[in-house]
Parts: sequence; C-alpha cells; structure tokens
Amino acid sequence: MTAACQAEAEGAGGEPGAARLPSRVARLLSALFYGTCSFLIVLVNKALLTTYGFPSPIFLGIGQMAATIMILYVSKLNKIIHFPDFDKKIPVKLFPLPLLYVGNHISGLSSTSKLSLPMFTVLRKFTIPLTLLLETVILGKQYSLNIIVSVFAIILGAFIAAGSDLAFNLEGYIFVFLNDIFTAANGVYTKQKMDPKELGKYGVLFYNACFMIIPTLIISVSTGDLRQATEFNQWKNVLFILQFLLSCFLGFLLMYSTVLCSYYNSALTTAVVGAIKNVSVAYIGMLIGGDYIFSLLNFVGLNICMAGGLRYSFLTLSSQLKPKPVDEENIRLDLKS
Repeated sequence: MTAACQAEAEGAGGEPGAARLPSRVARLLSALFYGTCSFLIVLVNKALLTTYGFPSPIFLGIGQMAATIMILYVSKLNKIIHFPDFDKKIPVKLFPLPLLYVGNHISGLSSTSKLSLPMFTVLRKFTIPLTLLLETVILGKQYSLNIIVSVFAIILGAFIAAGSDLAFNLEGYIFVFLNDIFTAANGVYTKQKMDPKELGKYGVLFYNACFMIIPTLIISVSTGDLRQATEFNQWKNVLFILQFLLSCFLGFLLMYSTVLCSYYNSALTTAVVGAIKNVSVAYIGMLIGGDYIFSLLNFVGLNICMAGGLRYSFLTLSSQLKPKPVDEENIRLDLKS
C-alpha cells in the first residue's frame, strides 16, 4: 500500500465514515451560520435604512468594512487567527475580489432601501443561476439535472412573484440585479482564492476590506453620502447608534460566514442557503414589515421559491450522506505497490 493510502487510513482511524463525519457537520453548521447572519443583517439594515430613514448606505458599508479590519487585525495580534503579512503580490492574488466586494456591498445596501423587503428577497434569487453558470465556467464544476431543475424552480417562483409586484421601482430593480451579479462573481472567485497555502479565509476577508475601504470612502465623499451621514439627525439616539454598531458587527459576521460556507460547501450552496433565508424573511415581512402589498401570484411565487430551495438542500444533503463508490481497480494497484 502506498504512503498516501496509509496516511489516509491512519487519519481516518481505519473508518472512512469517521473521516467524513466532521466534514458533514462543518458543512451543515457553516450553512446554518451563514443563513442566520444573513437573516439578521437584512432585518437590521432594513430598520436603519427604512424605519430610521438613514440616508447613507455607502457609509454603512464603510462601517462594516472598518469593523472587519479591526476585528481581524486584533485577532491576528492576539494570535487567535493567522493570515500572511502584506507583500506586493497580495493585490495580484486577490484581483478581482476587492472590486466585486465593494460592488456587492454598495448595490446590496442601495437595493435594500429602495424595495419592499419581500420583493428584495425574491429578486435576489437570480444570484443562484448566475452562480451555477460561473462555477461551471470558472471552477469547472458539473451539476446533476435534478440540481439544475431545483435551481430553475427557484427562478420560476421569483419570476411569478416579481411579475405581480404592485410597487415597481426601476432604480431598486437595477440595484438588486447588479447585486446579484456581484454576489455570484464574489462567491465563485472567493472559493477559487481561499487556498490555505496562499491567503486563506482570513487573509481574503482582511485584505479585501483594506483595499476597498479608502476607495469606498472617496465614493461616499464625492456623492454626498458622507455629508448626509454626518448631518443625520439621529446620532444622539442611543437605540439608533446601537443598531448602527450592530449592523457593522453583523457585516463582519456575514462576510466571515459567507467565506466559511463557500469554503466547506460551494458558492452555489451558499447562494441557495441565502435564497431559503430570503423567502423566510419575505414571510416575516408580510407580517411585520409594513410595506408588503399582498397578491395571490406573489404569494404563490414565494412558495415555489421555497419548494425549489428545500429540494436543492435535500439533494445536496443526500449526496453528501451517500458513501463514495470504491474504485476496486485503484485498490488492487495500491496493494501491489
């Protein structure tokens, strides 16, 4: 038996199932962590941008980037985490992630403030086929027909729901479709660049935020976003400040959980988990959001989205639980060697 086979057998304790179990647990927990963080930040951002009327989504994005930089840098100083020190090769290793990162941030925050919560969550479903396409082209992945059908069931539901939108907002639709494109590309390229021998999970997060916080600040100043933020009349409101800080912290958690879910699963799985979360938010928005206009088609579309997302989850989980087929030909060759 070859040395590689011996090491693999020893690492598994002689039981292949034992080696796969922690991986399955990590996949499930990382997906739940991402779904929870994504759910919470949508609610908090919606409250800030709509309920309080905070006029500066770009400034809020800067706060989230600053929180990411501070948390990761302090953690590195205290040896809680590790990522490589800066060198001139890092920008080349990261490209085009910083551009996708800031585009995802700004378009996401802008679309949240311009659409009702249910319609925002429905239109975000178009991230999923874009992610599937980019994973096929960039990462060379292949998916079964059942997975593809589940994905397009989610899209069908989104079309039905969006087609009956009674509060159509063209600017909001443009921002949310841009957000879909940036999210899909960001997820796929993040998966590609998370090699532990290179930047790793924490390095990707830290240097992304570092490279884009100053350009984003310049955009905020040039568009008047920063001036509107400084002139906002709620800065003496303790509850508003607490929610603003919570949004910044959740922004860090969302970025971290997105990277973690993509690392243990795939960019497509991360997108589908986000879709399931979004439909859940849409259901809640019907009850407590105050800006949902009910229509039968919209409600049917939401349910089709949820059914497609749950079927994808079932298929993915089933494939992970299936034991991998043993290649008897390779075993015989290894035994001979």
